[in-house]
Amino acid sequence: MNIPDITTDAAALALWVALGTGVFAVLAEGWHSRRTRRVARLAFGPLGQARLWTRLAPPLRVLALTAMAWGLVTLFFIRPRVASYDKIPDGGYRHLIIAWDVSPSMQLDDGGFDSGKQKKRTRAQRGAKVLLSLFERIALDQVRISIVAFFTGAKPVVVDTYDLNVVKNILDDLPLDMAFDPGKTSLIDGIEESVRLAKGWEPGSTTLLIVSDGDTVPDTGLPRLPPSINKVLVAGVGDPRRGVFIDGHMSRQNARVLRQLAKRLGGEYVDVNDVQIPTAQLAELAGVRNLVDPGEKGRRELALGCVATGAGLLALLPVGLAFFGSPWQSGRSRRAKEAQ
Repeated sequence: MNIPDITTDAAALALWVALGTGVFAVLAEGWHSRRTRRVARLAFGPLGQARLWTRLAPPLRVLALTAMAWGLVTLFFIRPRVASYDKIPDGGYRHLIIAWDVSPSMQLDDGGFDSGKQKKRTRAQRGAKVLLSLFERIALDQVRISIVAFFTGAKPVVVDTYDLNVVKNILDDLPLDMAFDPGKTSLIDGIEESVRLAKGWEPGSTTLLIVSDGDTVPDTGLPRLPPSINKVLVAGVGDPRRGVFIDGHMSRQNARVLRQLAKRLGGEYVDVNDVQIPTAQLAELAGVRNLVDPGEKGRRELALGCVATGAGLLALLPVGLAFFGSPWQSGRSRRAKEAQ
């Protein structure tokens, strides 16, 4: 169930519910007082009167019920601290779109060496390692991750997930290239699919991260980035100096093309074949943001206080009235006489 934000209508409804509860509580207290007067001597002894402090009980019950009604209705309409996944609250979740190159050249083993080992890494393995390092430095509880795989075309693999295990499984040498027809890599298709994915999201809420070993990008025809994408990072994998033969041609990281692509998209290029993505470039993803409107804070705490106070009064009043409401209690008087 989606819980709406607190609005003027919701606040008015809470006041009307509280007012209605107060009116019915006053009527009930009047009825209860009339019935109590009929059996006053039986309840309070020969004098037919309770202690003076008990005159506070009816207005306290009315106030307690009214406060509880207002507090519960207000809490129902206030947005919870864990926001809904299908809508970004103001200042809330950020999106990270990873445009992931799954072309066969990403399986070439010039992505460096494993730490402390002489085993070479493929470009895809190096890219995955860089991304896993990135996930350790961002506020994952407030970031939703989407992956767009591209080769001869582009397909969204997962959209807005918060499960890191799903992302790791996709990056762990999943043969996504099998989902595409053989041919030339089309990096621009991956960008276009990422743009389509981000179009409906909140302005300034998305970071686009492109991981690739490079491709020929046309001089014109790059898609215009929507307002939702406010940062672009292009991460290049593979050795940019020494190539590896594949399909009869030399393949290496095309750093020049990736750098130009980043500039045309208004972003930054990072050669991650030997280094990680600098932490300074992750500021938008690493900063913890408030998931709720700060203006709701006072209303929420006031509502919680009303509910707690009202419930406490309603629970303690019957105990107080039973033990301290009347100076005459037949059961105690009888036991006192028998003791003497």
